[in-house]
Amino acid sequence: MVGPYRGLFDGPGVKGFVLAGFVGRMPMSMLGIGIVLLISGLTESYATAGAVAATTNLSFAVAAPMSGRLVDRFGQTRIIVPLASLNALALAALMLSAGLRLPEWTLYAAALLVGATSLSLGSMVRARWSALHGGSPRLHTAFAFESVVDEVIFVTGPALVTVLATEINPYAGLTVALVCMLGGSLALAGQRGTQPPVQAVRGGGGTPILIPGVALLACVYLGLGAVFGSVDLITVAFAEEHGVKGAAGFLLAAFAGGSMVSGLWFGSRHWRISLRGRFLRALAVFVAGLTPLTFIGAPWVMAGFLFLAGLAISPTLITGFSLTERLVPPSLLTEGMAWISTSIGFGVALGAWAGGRLTEAVGASHAYLFALAAAFLAALVGAAGSGLLRLPEAASPAER
Repeated sequence: MVGPYRGLFDGPGVKGFVLAGFVGRMPMSMLGIGIVLLISGLTESYATAGAVAATTNLSFAVAAPMSGRLVDRFGQTRIIVPLASLNALALAALMLSAGLRLPEWTLYAAALLVGATSLSLGSMVRARWSALHGGSPRLHTAFAFESVVDEVIFVTGPALVTVLATEINPYAGLTVALVCMLGGSLALAGQRGTQPPVQAVRGGGGTPILIPGVALLACVYLGLGAVFGSVDLITVAFAEEHGVKGAAGFLLAAFAGGSMVSGLWFGSRHWRISLRGRFLRALAVFVAGLTPLTFIGAPWVMAGFLFLAGLAISPTLITGFSLTERLVPPSLLTEGMAWISTSIGFGVALGAWAGGRLTEAVGASHAYLFALAAAFLAALVGAAGSGLLRLPEAASPAER
């Protein structure tokens, strides 16, 4: 499993951008649950907490392709620095509004700005890998590694923010997220040697979302984002219903842990099945893995089944980003990958809102049915439109 990853980090500056990207992306697993813990603790309403978290994700979803386009046009450094600085100020304003018990609209205003200025650092790091290994089998391994990094973040982040918020101070988790975002982002911006060169845009550029295959992937990831957003919120409520609210982060870490393990395995293999085939199989496994969750009533049993459900996450993300990299012109690559992130963001916003409403209406265990339905719909859309994901004849059989 380790062999294919050897030598991946030997190039000049590679270790630096990998480390900076890791630290800067930590908030992506901390922000949602940190907001839920803070707002639900202050208002005693999961609906309000879910709505504020959804506002952040929805705002990010709208803004991410725009910031991605700016990065493609002007380079990463010139865009990261101002947006990271504004994002830090916006998150501080959100915490201040909550702490001073300001009117509820101030929470939504601050959350809107937090999302709008959030950076899609995962897209930028993957764009750097693509500039290094584009057209090489090593890019599959690099994307697999990045998915593993994402899952390490989702294993450690929720547990960290939960412990900080519940055992130290309600604001401690979001404060650490702010420091990680600002430090990692500025460190990545300072590494100019590995950032992709700005390429001339041909024919006015257009937008990657108009490419049929990318549009299909966006629809699929909308459904998967709804799974992620709802599972995050429902799992926090599930833990509280069973008297172990402090264990919510560890339950979510189990979900991400399954993805981390499968990502290491998936990236170490040389596949004969096409990218399209791998993508569709991963979606089907995801549906199967989520099915048992509505029947479980014990937190530690739930942790085991969340781990199993998470096994399909990394393969789905790895193949989705690989398909996007092959479908999108190099001059629009960051924006193209940002559209995947933005679709997940829209889905997370929908999932957080629906998860909060359903949890209050029918309880956490039954609310998991929403996550299952969202995964099933994503798999159905992917299968129905799979012909749009066929790669050009120039691609190798394992890619087509």
